[in-house]
Amino acid sequence: MNPSIQRAQERLSELLEQTEVTAGLLVRVRGKILTLVRVETGPGGKPDVDPRVRLTHLGGDRFGVSVLRHTGTWERTPFTGTIDEVVQIIIETMQHLVADWP
Repeated sequence: MNPSIQRAQERLSELLEQTEVTAGLLVRVRGKILTLVRVETGPGGKPDVDPRVRLTHLGGDRFGVSVLRHTGTWERTPFTGTIDEVVQIIIETMQHLVADWP
């Protein structure tokens, strides 16, 4: 794994656990993409991975934010920034997407 992506994943995981709305989110890495997912109990008690938000490495320490549409496709948002900045954006504007559903 790319060292800058690994550092970003570690920092992202650390930041997500600091806030109630994002606590419990897991970070899945594939190439330059970090996907925030929740693992929920699906039919028959099997784990169901539910992707919520995706961060794409844009270079340097910058990441772009995408959200999963109801169609199953990812849509880029205008939000970009460092890991710290995009986590703050997610907490402030995307709580409904990342919160644990009862």
